[in-house]
Amino acid sequence: MTPSKKILILTGDAGESFEILFAAHRLREGGFIPVIAAPAVRKLNLVIHDFEPGWDTYVERKGYLVESDISFAEVKTADYEALLIPGGRAPEYLRNDGSVIKIVKEFRDNNKYIFAICHGVQILVTAGLVNHKKIACYEHVKSEVEACGGIYISSEEAVKDGKIVTGKTWQSHPEFYRIAFDCLGNVAGMPLDTEASITLA
Repeated sequence: MTPSKKILILTGDAGESFEILFAAHRLREGGFIPVIAAPAVRKLNLVIHDFEPGWDTYVERKGYLVESDISFAEVKTADYEALLIPGGRAPEYLRNDGSVIKIVKEFRDNNKYIFAICHGVQILVTAGLVNHKKIACYEHVKSEVEACGGIYISSEEAVKDGKIVTGKTWQSHPEFYRIAFDCLGNVAGMPLDTEASITLA
């Protein structure tokens, strides 16, 4: 059977602009078809998280608009090679959506790769996928990961443990996508030009 070249991107309103757009563009560049799934098919309001002098935490600004391709209800996990979960504030509420957890568990049960970055790891936590796994994520998700049996990795920007690949923040894109494309190249049985991701470092 020829592997699908479609990669499911799971997000919603308040997803991180840079993480979602970078994922979609980088996947297309690598020869894959990104499909954005959200609670409904419509324009999503993305956000930009950044740090400002004098603030103890990040600030949130309005980001780009992006159109979702399908709703969560329309997702058929068999159609996709892997799942990618960007961060932002979206995972905070999406982790309470039963259909989202069902999708994530189906990817796990079918032994497919799951990629999550920054706050996207919150969805893996709720789905019960971090226990005994090495996990890289935004530092303030550390306590959630550890409370659910995960092993928080601070020394690396991105880490692979089995079929789960995680990264700290959008600043970890070079390391995160270097690992992700190595995984995708192996399962798709096709050579991928990794030079593009390497030059981003």
